[in-house]
Amino acid sequence: MFAIVTDTSANLDCSLLQQRNIAAIPFAFFVGDQEQTCTDTAGFDGPAFYSAMRSGTQVKTSQVSPQQYIDLFSPMLAMGQEILFVGMSSGISGSYHSAEIAAQQLKEVFPDARIRLVDTLSASLGEGLLVLEAADCRDRGMTLDETADRLMAMRHRMAQVFTVEDLKYLRRTGRLSNVTALVGMMLNIKPLLKGNNEGKIVTFARTRGRRQSIQGLAERYDALVRHPEQQVVGIAHADCPEDAETLASLLRTKHPPKEIMTVCYEPVTGSHVGPGTLALFFLGDEDVREKLR
Repeated sequence: MFAIVTDTSANLDCSLLQQRNIAAIPFAFFVGDQEQTCTDTAGFDGPAFYSAMRSGTQVKTSQVSPQQYIDLFSPMLAMGQEILFVGMSSGISGSYHSAEIAAQQLKEVFPDARIRLVDTLSASLGEGLLVLEAADCRDRGMTLDETADRLMAMRHRMAQVFTVEDLKYLRRTGRLSNVTALVGMMLNIKPLLKGNNEGKIVTFARTRGRRQSIQGLAERYDALVRHPEQQVVGIAHADCPEDAETLASLLRTKHPPKEIMTVCYEPVTGSHVGPGTLALFFLGDEDVREKLR
């Protein structure tokens, strides 16, 4: 049985990770000069964190280093375990590349090491739902390669669509790829954004006001979701739980999913998208990211 490793961007609570026997490597963030990590999202005070951001507190993040992966993977390999790493999109973080460097170095020390890396092209529950799928595959007795190959195919079916309260956070951290879409944040214009085929964040539509932006997320779901009765759909919010519940109610109206998992954005990914962000993650066709318009 192989080991499953992810990172804290997957937005999965540590109790769930422990229950499913999944290890997570933490991202670090800085509030002022103080370095912090968030390994237990259940204990994370989202309202206080995002309130501070709204008041002007700036949060900086750092990618995971190759050595951190080496330190976590080495004991597993020494015990003869195979490793599946399911990580945050390489389109928005250099941490996945760090994992590639670590895996290459570890194969020099452990020539027979079996390590598979999966770039989810997603973050938050777009990543987390694939991590849980990996655990399901392992529980069903699938091999490392069978599981990794399944995730590599599923990642293109994972729609991640969201709206933000203010684009300034994505602009500040350089996570928004199509900067020409910045025009129009005045007059209560709210953007709809997505993760594209390269796992980068782009805007693709505009709506008038918050209510219309939430409706826009639900409309994309209704149009593009496939077999909702068989899947867990994810909603992540950055201190806007009422909006998350409104969105969940809309999803249940026409094509209710098997389950809706709702989380507050963990601080690292949340600091990039900013307070008030509302995101939706679901499975569609393999070209669903192109169809999001």
